[in-house]
Amino acid sequence: MTASADTKEAAKIKQRGKLVIEEDSRQFCVFIVAGEHSGDALGGPLMAALNKRLSGRVRYLGVGGEEMERHGLISQFPLSDVAVMGPLSILSRLPRLVRRVYHTVNACVAAEPDVVVIIDSPEFTHAIAKRIRKRRPAIPIINYVSPSVWAWREGRAAKMAAYVDHLLALLPFEPEAHERLGGPPCTYVGHPLSERMQSLRAMNGLDLARRRGIDPKRPVLVVLPGSRASEVSRLMGPFGAALSLLEKRESLPQIIIPAVPWVRELIDQHAASWPGPVHIVEGEEDKFKAFALADAALAASGTVTLELAMVGTPMVVAYRVDPLAARLRFLLKVPSVVLANLVLGENAFPEFLQEECSPEKLANAVELLLKDTPERQAQLNALEKFPDKMRFEGDSPSETAAAIVHRFILEGRQAAMPTSAEAAAKKDE
Repeated sequence: MTASADTKEAAKIKQRGKLVIEEDSRQFCVFIVAGEHSGDALGGPLMAALNKRLSGRVRYLGVGGEEMERHGLISQFPLSDVAVMGPLSILSRLPRLVRRVYHTVNACVAAEPDVVVIIDSPEFTHAIAKRIRKRRPAIPIINYVSPSVWAWREGRAAKMAAYVDHLLALLPFEPEAHERLGGPPCTYVGHPLSERMQSLRAMNGLDLARRRGIDPKRPVLVVLPGSRASEVSRLMGPFGAALSLLEKRESLPQIIIPAVPWVRELIDQHAASWPGPVHIVEGEEDKFKAFALADAALAASGTVTLELAMVGTPMVVAYRVDPLAARLRFLLKVPSVVLANLVLGENAFPEFLQEECSPEKLANAVELLLKDTPERQAQLNALEKFPDKMRFEGDSPSETAAAIVHRFILEGRQAAMPTSAEAAAKKDE
């Protein structure tokens, strides 16, 4: 090598060293947006994992709640401003939601972040993502939690590919669904519950029974009317009426309601007219202890069905939506709205929707699970298979998700492109 070549090579090495030092010392910016409390609960651990990967050299802007703020988020406004569900709920607050969408987009454009992460709540977060992509097309956008494109409005998957660079899925069947529907690249990162699978299965509720004066030798029913005010308002009536029917049949179980703080007062108001003592508990630990103690559950459709299945609690699932959403049921493309059923690939847990969500039908279904019946045994058999269906090998879901976000922070939108090895492997399949 000539002296001139040596000088050039030394300059390159020096420049590479300078770049490494600059990258090591720079602060990254992540714009992260959640639209409701469940998204906030996912965002916090993701931020914690990113903080670990980036040694705290990251600034968080966006929208979130207490959990995300605890990990460093500067939220543009309170999460309660946008945490709504259902067409009528959205329509009634549309002017405010539109203002919040544009407020968030403008804040993101001004921040020039290294990456945008949207979490669930597609009615809110996807409106933001589309506008960010239009105004700042170079910023990578990652969607944490897949919209239910496999259930209804399948065309959304292909449309998402225009403004979402990568999708982080919580359910094992979702990557295949997006590939089939022409959606964005999708990775199953695992459900947060899968991290706690062993501890949830080993959960014991005797401590809760002792503290609350519950007799574990008598039937116990855990009642879960939802975490949104709209859900609680629609379900507490038929749930309470079903329990009154069980009381008339002399089959009333002991009742536990795990409640989240923001709907506790509403639950208290409705439960005051229910038969028998009602034990209302708060907090994650007591919620799962209640699941372990219970012989069965009467639950609103949603993520809680996955939680119950993880613990191994038989369940009856019900749901009521506003009239406009109910008219759109013909668009559903799945045999069940119960997530636990979809994961299992069979309708193991009965569901009662809209007009089917009647006190008599709920009481009949619950009563079968409180006794030694074929229906109860069939559910117990299905529940034995559930952990294997949700199992995820590797790092925790939040760490797996953070690794993908980190890749986009460092590489930009081109990180969405497969490597030559990945492309070759896919071609050989």
